[in-house]
Amino acid sequence: MSEEAALFCDTGMAGRIERMETEAIAGAVRTGLRSATSAPGGFVHEIAGGAACFAGPNSPLNKVVGVGVAGVPSSARWEAVERAYAEVGAPVQVELAHLADPRIGAELTARGYRLTSFENVLGVRLHGRTWPVPHSVQVRRDDGDDVDTWLDTVVDGFATPDDGLPPGEEFPRDILATVIRDLAATDGTHRYLAYRAGSPAGGASVRMTGGIAALAGAATLPEHRRQGVQTALLATRLNAASAAGCDLAVVTTQPGSPSQKNSQSQGFTLLYTRAVLVKDPA
Repeated sequence: MSEEAALFCDTGMAGRIERMETEAIAGAVRTGLRSATSAPGGFVHEIAGGAACFAGPNSPLNKVVGVGVAGVPSSARWEAVERAYAEVGAPVQVELAHLADPRIGAELTARGYRLTSFENVLGVRLHGRTWPVPHSVQVRRDDGDDVDTWLDTVVDGFATPDDGLPPGEEFPRDILATVIRDLAATDGTHRYLAYRAGSPAGGASVRMTGGIAALAGAATLPEHRRQGVQTALLATRLNAASAAGCDLAVVTTQPGSPSQKNSQSQGFTLLYTRAVLVKDPA
């Protein structure tokens, strides 16, 4: 049996991944709050090892992430979080790993949260491995100060989803662009642009910290799809993370999507699922 097929996710591994996710989301929100155009009322509040985040109206960063990796929140703590979101007129969205303490799910259900969707977290061991990159696609690291080409490519790719399932959420283009830019500005994050015939075809990013490489932001322009762009971006980032000494790479996908299928074809294994639970403002 191969090492990839034998990869098993226990609560310790899930905790590492959830803490990294929390750092990325909270860091992006803090980056946005420091900008001159930030919306009023933004916040990041710690809760049981995770964070309750609000970046502004309609932002995809408005959610509770990583909760449950360091204990079970008290009812009073949930009440404080719900008040914070109520004050800005936003629903409370909790992304809860199924490996978290089951008492958290029971508490949220009792508090009136409803299940709206799921997302899968997949992983692959690195340990110095390399992945082949399709010759028809050229991928370049794009960490310079000029972020516009990369940002336009990724946002335009996301604007036309190709996951086979209806998207769980849709966001205005300007808000999506702001979030993607702020996430790319977090520590340890690198941007990549893919080209076909000399033209930008897709973009993606990877954040490396604590030995984990989190692959994110992958999007391909519609006219370049099914030409190996996603495979090239994935392989290039895996090779970079492996060369940097990371032991694990992770990616989050919509269940049953082409992104999940493509990741699994490159050796990724399903580690755990997050349930998305929402409580509307009173």
